[in-house]
Amino acid sequence: MKLWQKSTAVAAEIEKFTVGRDAELDLELARFDVLGSLAHTQMLESIGLLTQGELTVLQAELKSIYSRIVAGTFEIEAGVEDIHSQVELDLTKQVGEAGKKIHSGRSRNDQVLLDLKLYFRHQLQETVNEVVALFNVLQAQSEKYKHVLLPGYTHLQVAMPSSFGLWFGAYAEGLVDDMQLLLAAYRITDKNPLGSAAGYGSSFPLNRQMTTDLLGFGTMNYNVVYAQMGRGKTERTVATALAAVAATLARMSMDLCLYMSQNFSFITLPAHLTTGSSIMPHKKNPDVFELLRGKCNKLQALPTEISMLLINLPSGYHRELQLLKENLFPAFAELKSCLQMMTYMAEQVQVREDILQEDKYRYLFSVDAVNELVLQGMPFRDAYKSVGERIDAETFHPPAAVTHTHEGSIGNLCNEQVALQLQQVLQEFQFERVQQAYEKLLAV
Repeated sequence: MKLWQKSTAVAAEIEKFTVGRDAELDLELARFDVLGSLAHTQMLESIGLLTQGELTVLQAELKSIYSRIVAGTFEIEAGVEDIHSQVELDLTKQVGEAGKKIHSGRSRNDQVLLDLKLYFRHQLQETVNEVVALFNVLQAQSEKYKHVLLPGYTHLQVAMPSSFGLWFGAYAEGLVDDMQLLLAAYRITDKNPLGSAAGYGSSFPLNRQMTTDLLGFGTMNYNVVYAQMGRGKTERTVATALAAVAATLARMSMDLCLYMSQNFSFITLPAHLTTGSSIMPHKKNPDVFELLRGKCNKLQALPTEISMLLINLPSGYHRELQLLKENLFPAFAELKSCLQMMTYMAEQVQVREDILQEDKYRYLFSVDAVNELVLQGMPFRDAYKSVGERIDAETFHPPAAVTHTHEGSIGNLCNEQVALQLQQVLQEFQFERVQQAYEKLLAV
């Protein structure tokens, strides 16, 4: 069954090529397609395109289909093109003529746009939850190890004193900025395209504000042409946000691989979290971090992949937009898996507390020594020269203690302020609005 099918049968080769993986990927859209139809049919009844009796039976059957989807017993039958066709077919089988009316005032174009927006909104919320879980672990580790020093590097050369509190806290704060990008993607996603039909609106007196409210959207895509142009732009924006989170994880993974190596030996993992070598019995390899690095580097290519699909497309719908699902759908699962694994591993990291006793780190406090002279009244350039001469003469002795106290430094991590920033961003998502809207739509 195809919603666009007329009297001429399409060649099997064409059907196979054009349908692609839609039936498989559309199962992920199934419950969102039903939610969209629950809202759309209520709107159709309000403008006289459905009777109250038709609405009642349609709503009941749509909720029955939704229950089957949640239970995992719903499927797209062989020969049925996509989720939209399957839902309409099921409705027509169960309630008759009323099932044929649900497509009034919409096109498959805005129907899939809506499904995708609802799906992305849901996936972004799940991603945000995983980011928060990792953030909490990183902040806890930052507090736990805030007094444990380690070398800071520039150009991969020993530079200045850092701490595990600073290091864990840096990645926690990095996630706050990533959350801002997730929020931007969510806001673009949180706009109702339903009612744009094939991209040029409808002659029916649709109530687009009604479906916007019923589905818990913050607002709508007002211009119907732009609603269609948003296909692809939304995906690219979402991909950019996912790639930002992936970049943070990839960089952290690289640090952890270095810190676990014997040349650094800053951290260790419990033996059961590492792997070995087939011929070297001493090996404890950080395979998890290496795979995290690789997976997240691949995810950073996602915005470019999507951009390449969109190059030179004029306004209106084009069939290659269908391919965007193949790029983006698996990316959500991959990133959430990486976030979960990094959360688990970061909590298991064991830090070494005597790192700076090694002689190779004796010049780590050279800047602190310069600053100490400056505090005593010596001009900075003279202090710099004086300490440099002592280093050359091998008579340099580092200060006895670290005295960094300004905001965000070793002695003043400002973790509470960073946590407040995260909470402020989280409040802007307004996830509860969506949850309340869905509960009303699905109420028996």
